[in-house]
Amino acid sequence: MVMVDIPGTSLDDETRAHLTRFKPGGIILFRKNIVDRGQTRALVEDLKSILGDGLLLAIDAEGGGVWRTTDLPNAPSAMCLGAANDLGLARDVGAMVARGLRSMGINWNFAPVLDLNNNPLNPVISDRSFGEDPKRATELALAWAEGLMLEGVAACGKHFPGHGDTKLDSHLSLPTVSRNLEGLEEYELVPFRMAAPHLPSIMTAHIVYPSIDPDLPATLSKKILTGLLRERGQFEGVIVTDSMGMHAIDKNWGRGEAAILSINAGSDMVEALGAREAQATTMEALENAEKNGVISYQKMTASLERLHHLATRFPIAPLDYAPELEALDRALASRAWGAGISEFGNVVLPKPGSSITLIAPDVAPEENVSEVGVAGANLVKLLSSDYKVKAILHPARDPLSVLEQVKAAREVEDFIVYASTSRHRMIEAVRELARAAQPDLHLALWNAYTVADVPAPALMTYGYRPEALGALKRVLRGETRASGIAPVKLD
Repeated sequence: MVMVDIPGTSLDDETRAHLTRFKPGGIILFRKNIVDRGQTRALVEDLKSILGDGLLLAIDAEGGGVWRTTDLPNAPSAMCLGAANDLGLARDVGAMVARGLRSMGINWNFAPVLDLNNNPLNPVISDRSFGEDPKRATELALAWAEGLMLEGVAACGKHFPGHGDTKLDSHLSLPTVSRNLEGLEEYELVPFRMAAPHLPSIMTAHIVYPSIDPDLPATLSKKILTGLLRERGQFEGVIVTDSMGMHAIDKNWGRGEAAILSINAGSDMVEALGAREAQATTMEALENAEKNGVISYQKMTASLERLHHLATRFPIAPLDYAPELEALDRALASRAWGAGISEFGNVVLPKPGSSITLIAPDVAPEENVSEVGVAGANLVKLLSSDYKVKAILHPARDPLSVLEQVKAAREVEDFIVYASTSRHRMIEAVRELARAAQPDLHLALWNAYTVADVPAPALMTYGYRPEALGALKRVLRGETRASGIAPVKLD
């Protein structure tokens, strides 16, 4: 009933002893654990030799900015698929994701995201959501999940009962959603109600919903997990927590206390991620709670049966990724990214061979759940094959250091392109820089809501992976058109 992470790309003696002692039922892999599929497959076999064939081996392979692998086709973000608005394409992409994961031996994907984008200032969801319309976003998410599961990987809808309407990141603090239950039923809960009969697992949100439980976040609340999800929502699958190492939980409850609260609230598996000591504290607390009757035998048995059923339905069964199939999947990924590219405003493209001034951040750092974004130097290289590029790359945390350069560039009659590369909305200093630039075109390469921060027509890619940038290049060259429609309101 516990999932842990491990420190490296192979098992050292201490990790091996730790896993042998506690026998967790789940392992989650991150970028730190993955070099390539061959190494990962060997790691998986090593884990199975210690933890058995019933192991649940998870990963966050949502697509877009949440993508842990380096040598598989890069799946488009959920919002990109929302902009493409094609159920068949979403299903095909889900199947593609599963084929890559199966080649490594992974049997559980913590995706799709069922959160709805109804807050443009949300710091953690953004491109991870399929959109803001409850019905259509859920249809796309379920099509994606169907493709994933048809290829043998379990899907997991997250984050119940909805993470879309927050201004705080639960990795860093404890958010609150103040909407009343009636409002939640009309909006945030719609995807989970629709998905409950179809998904084998759902992940909890570390968020307080005062109208339901004023004291405890969903992950620890029996009113929410048992009352709202199990009983009212009639969900019969596995409930897994988000990482208990996130500050929303770790800074407010002890690891052992939080794990016991969560299991008694209705969860079946606790993500005890982080330091080995924190993992041990969690598992020892649950062992003692079982022995002392703090967690009932009936609850333990029911949870173990659900977990066993999930592992039996989706066993670890690695499949080779045939080169011909992988090539087709790479073409699919490229096509899917291209299908989502959208226009905002009256877009006029620079003429091939003309001079342009590119203004962009020098780096887009890794932040919590997401990987590193595209660097400014890579954008210069991308555009230089078609344009004479003058680059002004500003420090991500000190954008106004290039303000005078930007003002001077505006006085020249070159075509000015501003590229936004952050998963967050722009800070005021970047907005000031963009206002001074008065760009002719904004390339919104991650967070689509940044079109409200830059006074210019925009092309939105909803992500920055090589396939997305390749598709953008085809649009700039006029080889294809931006046919996507943003699945969220952009002001």
